[in-house]
Amino acid sequence: MALPLPSRYLTPDDLVEMFELPSVETVYQWRRKRTGPRGFRVGRHLRFDPDDVRAWVDSRPSEAAA
Repeated sequence: MALPLPSRYLTPDDLVEMFELPSVETVYQWRRKRTGPRGFRVGRHLRFDPDDVRAWVDSRPSEAAA
């Protein structure tokens, strides 16, 4: 992820756009499986701290493109 992250809390739609995911359901699956970045609820809305997203990306093993 070469672009800087925004300074505001991120939405699931932001993650879909940033990581070019097929749908927002992917983000919710990550949350259910505890495999994605750490998120939190604000009322009924899911949000992600940009620092947590960066830490999650940095912790991922780098995969060589085939």
